[in-house]
Amino acid sequence: MSHGYYQLPNGRVASIDGDCSFPPLADALTDPNGLIAIGGDLSLPRLLAAYRQGIFPWFSDGEPILWWSPNPRMVLFPDELKVSGSLTKTLKKQKFEVRFNSAFREVITACSSTLRCGQDGTWITQDIIDAYCALHAAGFALSAEAWLNGKLVGGCYGVKIGNMFYGESMFHHVTDASKIAFVSLIEYLKQQSVSMIDCQMKTAHLASFGAREISRELFIRILNELCNDGIYNPAKTF
Repeated sequence: MSHGYYQLPNGRVASIDGDCSFPPLADALTDPNGLIAIGGDLSLPRLLAAYRQGIFPWFSDGEPILWWSPNPRMVLFPDELKVSGSLTKTLKKQKFEVRFNSAFREVITACSSTLRCGQDGTWITQDIIDAYCALHAAGFALSAEAWLNGKLVGGCYGVKIGNMFYGESMFHHVTDASKIAFVSLIEYLKQQSVSMIDCQMKTAHLASFGAREISRELFIRILNELCNDGIYNPAKTF
């Protein structure tokens, strides 16, 4: 099935309604950075196909589904993780109990209600919650959780395909809870041979953990290797 297109002020964007596949990444707009397609659905096959091509959904309630592949791409190589001195002290205190995959729906629901600086509302709609819970049930999404006195107080979640992990969102109700969950998740993923973590867009918070931008071309090259259970050594490229 051939693509239809939406004409936007800065270029045209493919419509992927029905059985249409995603267009080539070279077709992504530069403004807004990375918008590549509109429409489609959040089915398991569609989401897996998107992630395998370096594409993710990001849209607000009431909007059509918007698909993105920005350039450059913010990533974290697990061996480059930076942990501040204060967070290291908190880790040593073992204040929180860290669990994995024991409360996935609770984590993503809590992320959906977390207010973000500069954002009105949330992109984690009920449709997103249900779709990613389906990914979790199929073994492709996981959560890391920080618990305190038997209560879930922080966590993060994302999608894992092969040796590639795509970080999605995090939340906290207690200081450092999401950071503890995130750092614990990185160590957990390293044990599973995950070599790169997609952080999507640049933020100062992610940069403080050692995340950095790489070109979309390099990102896709590494992604293709890792999604097929390969191992990537960033020292060979940088």
